[in-house]
Amino acid sequence: MNIGAISVAALALAVLASCVSRLNVGLLAIAFSWIIGVYLGGMSVKEVAAGFPVELFLTLAGVTLLFSQAQVNGTLDRVAHQAVRLCRGRTGVVPIMFFFIAAVLASMGPGNIATAGLLAPMAMSAAGRMRISPFLMAIMVGNGANSGSLSPIAPTGLIVSSLMARIGLGGMEIRTWLYNLFAHALVAFAGYLLFGGWKLLAHGKQANPVQVQAEPLERRHWMSLAVIAALVLGVIFLKLHIGMAAFAAAVLLSLLRAADDSPAIRAMPWATILMVCGVTVLISLMEKTNGLELFTDLLAKVSTKATVIPALAAITGLISAYSSTSGVVLPAFLPTVPGLLERVGGGDLMALASTMNVAGHLVDVSPLSTIGALCVASIPAGEDSRKLFNQLLAWGLSMTLVGAAICWVLFGRNL
Repeated sequence: MNIGAISVAALALAVLASCVSRLNVGLLAIAFSWIIGVYLGGMSVKEVAAGFPVELFLTLAGVTLLFSQAQVNGTLDRVAHQAVRLCRGRTGVVPIMFFFIAAVLASMGPGNIATAGLLAPMAMSAAGRMRISPFLMAIMVGNGANSGSLSPIAPTGLIVSSLMARIGLGGMEIRTWLYNLFAHALVAFAGYLLFGGWKLLAHGKQANPVQVQAEPLERRHWMSLAVIAALVLGVIFLKLHIGMAAFAAAVLLSLLRAADDSPAIRAMPWATILMVCGVTVLISLMEKTNGLELFTDLLAKVSTKATVIPALAAITGLISAYSSTSGVVLPAFLPTVPGLLERVGGGDLMALASTMNVAGHLVDVSPLSTIGALCVASIPAGEDSRKLFNQLLAWGLSMTLVGAAICWVLFGRNL
């Protein structure tokens, strides 16, 4: 009995389940790992459980707790409203402003999904009142949020950093973040200009600009921002462990009564954390049973050195359009990079890893992903939500090809 092949089949089934069902794939991956490892592979439960990423769990839990506090106590919402007021009625500037607000907020730590959840209702409402195309606004908000998703202190960035460190690419956090930010800025502003943004810019300022109610920052908001800034500086200059430091920062905000930890804990993305950790357990089992080598062989069969980047970008993007990029696709694909690169004749490890990271995220404005769905759900009454759904679906699927082209231009020369 080839346990490695069975573990590969289990991973494929888990990915399929993530595309066609609402079952948390982390739960399924843990169940598969137990059955395959203990009852088919003769391993102990302790050996299977050793694949659980304890440090990654602590890091994700700490960071998401801190930013859940900042979201629950209104800090992030008030910062966003203050930024929107700077547009002063200039219609064409509003979508651009939302892109930059989303990019900055997501990069600060909440991540792409939390940022989209915060900004999408505000952005889509502003689009309706200012007669801006909902599709145009969704492109800017969605890509803005995704552009900051691989920040070294954002949840997805932490996941990717952990995965890349395992394959020998530790210390590449800033490059990874900037590559992804550049790719999303490129497609967002190209889409903005292509679908009518230049006309909005030409119209200038509205005669009766929409007034955005922006309440001033209070003591608890300034304290939250100060603690977050201290965390970022501590991680950069003092090399603090970001997860442990985030727990300490969250405790400090609670003790100072600047934030309440109970609603923040309830608001944490536990489903995503469980998904990532569960899939990692299954990937660890694949490594122990040589299943990862078999998976790499399968990928290598559809690629050559000349085509591996666009082919891998298209495959990663297509699966990500229907599945979780951070919870399923990247944990499954990034560990294969060293073996895949060896099988196609060698090259730059970072180029292949960056291809997966960028291509996997470019499709995530599709309404089949959480970010695109948030934009559709936030469209004001009276607007055609079905039209927006179809537009975003076409956009998301087209990004599989656009992403392949961008990755080939950015990283192809390194192979």
